[in-house]
Amino acid sequence: MKKVIKAIAYLAIIIVIVLIGVVAYVTLALPNVGPAENIKVEASPQRIARGKYLANNVAACLDCHSPKDPVRFGNPIDTNRLGVGGDKFGAGEGFPGDVIVPNITPAKLQSWTDGELFRAITTGVKKDGSAIFPLMPWPYYSKMDREDIYSIIVYIRTLKPVTTDYPKSKLDFPLNIIVHTMPQKATLGTKPDTRDSVKYGEYLVQSSACQECHSQDDKGKIIAGLEFAGGKEFKVNGHTLRPANITPDVTTGIGNWSKQMFIARFKAFNDPGKAQAVAAGQFQTIMPWWQYSKMTDGDLASIYAYLKTVKPVKNNVVKFN
Repeated sequence: MKKVIKAIAYLAIIIVIVLIGVVAYVTLALPNVGPAENIKVEASPQRIARGKYLANNVAACLDCHSPKDPVRFGNPIDTNRLGVGGDKFGAGEGFPGDVIVPNITPAKLQSWTDGELFRAITTGVKKDGSAIFPLMPWPYYSKMDREDIYSIIVYIRTLKPVTTDYPKSKLDFPLNIIVHTMPQKATLGTKPDTRDSVKYGEYLVQSSACQECHSQDDKGKIIAGLEFAGGKEFKVNGHTLRPANITPDVTTGIGNWSKQMFIARFKAFNDPGKAQAVAAGQFQTIMPWWQYSKMTDGDLASIYAYLKTVKPVKNNVVKFN
């Protein structure tokens, strides 16, 4: 009997040692996406203009990284404090820990090289080598055209520098360990010819991470067959919000929408000054309408053209309760 107990004790010790080794490897050796590239991006007027458009209205970087007005519909951003960050996502929003949106103005990023910014945007790895929780949709940005990422980098460097001091993000166990395994090497794409509406629309949808919010997931992995079908749950002021089904299903999606209707839906939000106050318990949205509404009609038409080609999924979404 003593030999059995001793064997069990030894086995337990071995298991603990192995677990410690695994945790040590994950936390010390990962993420491993390679060093930041040695690049210096030239800030041409064309790149700055393209980056401004992408960062504000397509990839919507500035929507997440700028303070918002949470009491008005659509949470319009404070355009006087672009890139300052500071929003907190915690237990109230269903997050396993506290994720603080960082400041991305030049005051915070002045010590970052262009290569370090490129790596962060496309692989989810910070300057210090730590992992970025994919609340930032870097898995989608990792498939963008290199030139478009360059444009975002040079535009971000033109923002007004603002010094801030926020607490560090803290993830609950075991996510604080698992997050080290999430970053992946980028698989950059190529921006299609804008004359190919479907292909270019697919590129814009990817760059905007539409699928991330408009698809249900299981532990962070999108459920196959439910892409773009809506229904993913978000916690907003004690209520549950679910993004819409944007597949071309004729009864529960956008199958009966014309291109003009689709574009008009976005353009209805082209003036953030008209954002109405939202009373407690009233419908609110996390969709950055005020940012996406500034996309060109041509880009919105391309997004519509692509969405009409995805698999129709019948899924009646209760948007808010």
